[in-house]
Amino acid sequence: MLRSYLPLLILLGISAAQAVGMVVVSQVLSPTKWTWVKASPYESGIDPLGSTRERFSVKFYVVAILFIVFDVETVFLIPWAVVMREVGVAGFVAAAMFIFILTVGLIYEWRKGALEWD
Repeated sequence: MLRSYLPLLILLGISAAQAVGMVVVSQVLSPTKWTWVKASPYESGIDPLGSTRERFSVKFYVVAILFIVFDVETVFLIPWAVVMREVGVAGFVAAAMFIFILTVGLIYEWRKGALEWD
């Protein structure tokens, strides 16, 4: 039974060796001279003003979460589109229900005003 896992273990070992190797090579080849400019925080080339603990509106987070939800929708629809002919009508109905549920959610958020920045 362990023989069936041997290719997986080899792949895991090669991946770990590559990750460690890239970190070691970057440490060996990178310049290590410390300067004040390298140590300063970078924010569009301008020194930061005010506190870094600034509060953001909840609407910013709501829009970000909605973006992630519809981005994940795309991730689920791409594989469906690739195998659309093989899954037939049942796959089409399932995808249509998925899109319908997400559309209802979008309309609800739109009517609640979650997409407005006022």
